[in-house]
Amino acid sequence: MTSLPDFRLETHFAKWEFTARHHLTASDAQSISLRDLLVMADPADRAEFENMWLGYTETWGALDLRAEIAGTYSARSADDILCFAGASEGIFAANTVLLDKDDHAIVVTPNYQSHETMPLAICDATGVPLDPDDGWSLDIDRVRAAIRPNTRLVTINFPHNPTGAILPLDRYRALIELCRAHGIWILHDEIFNGLGPSDAAHLPFIADEYERGLSLGVMSKSYGLPGLRIGWIACQDREVLARMERLKHYLSICNSGPSERLARIALKVRDRLLARNCAIVDENLPKWEAFFARYPDLFEFTRPDGSCMGYPRYLGADGVDAFARALVEQSGVLVLPSTIYRSDLGETPTDRFRIGFGRTGLDEGLAALEAHVQGRGRVA
Repeated sequence: MTSLPDFRLETHFAKWEFTARHHLTASDAQSISLRDLLVMADPADRAEFENMWLGYTETWGALDLRAEIAGTYSARSADDILCFAGASEGIFAANTVLLDKDDHAIVVTPNYQSHETMPLAICDATGVPLDPDDGWSLDIDRVRAAIRPNTRLVTINFPHNPTGAILPLDRYRALIELCRAHGIWILHDEIFNGLGPSDAAHLPFIADEYERGLSLGVMSKSYGLPGLRIGWIACQDREVLARMERLKHYLSICNSGPSERLARIALKVRDRLLARNCAIVDENLPKWEAFFARYPDLFEFTRPDGSCMGYPRYLGADGVDAFARALVEQSGVLVLPSTIYRSDLGETPTDRFRIGFGRTGLDEGLAALEAHVQGRGRVA
């Protein structure tokens, strides 16, 4: 494997996430306190957490946690689940196990950077761009045209980061059939499944739909619990899971025991957490829509299908990078310019920025953004 480049998003966040006054680009739902989570626990689970032994845990993840995760799928069991220290470890493990130097991978663009840099560090890769003029959807014919005899993996991400798009179900099933015909694995980053406007129509999990599907999940995004650092991959192929488990011996070895207990508590009340987080999206999204409607010469915005993110277009003559930089430096408002999502696999939009609407307290940040826009003058 070649050396990995700097992770642009994390490097940007390292500089600004905890210093900017208004974080308007967060991709996770509003978190809760440890106390609030424990209030939701039944007495037995709370006692188990408070009295637990702080030793090593199973590399696979605790059996009762994996059973709880499996319950979020329609036809999976605990043996179909491998836990990781967050989703990024799962991305690393899946690419490392499934790909070698003579393989080829296909990745949708734009995307979360590691979905591109990991396969590129191992083998050849081809990007298939999502079409902003088609609701950021995926052209299955373009995927078909990108397939080579040695194509082993297709990586997708719906609800999509950063646009919030959800692939239409017929195209999703067409992609599965295409990959089945060629024996290609699908890694589906599903970490935003269940989060979005309350009327969002989410896709079925790839691990339920396809024998070579890997479902990437995590407690961080839809559940709003990134501090737990609990992720997982669900897959019908247990031999592939076993290979990733052996790789995990070189990575985190095992998950945090307290985090496993807390993740199980959260998953047992997952419907309550998801309903709360989707209600925050329902409250915040109209506020963003109203803001963009007030400045049609500066912004274009399409309501996303799911997640708590959007990807509006910036129309100002100064360009989105200058806009985002001035916004955080002068007004303390953090957004992600589209250069964060640039790709080595082809052109991606250069006039977009990512916003978030899954957290409470949006009004103050929007007011600071509006004051900045009004103070700098509107540039056509």
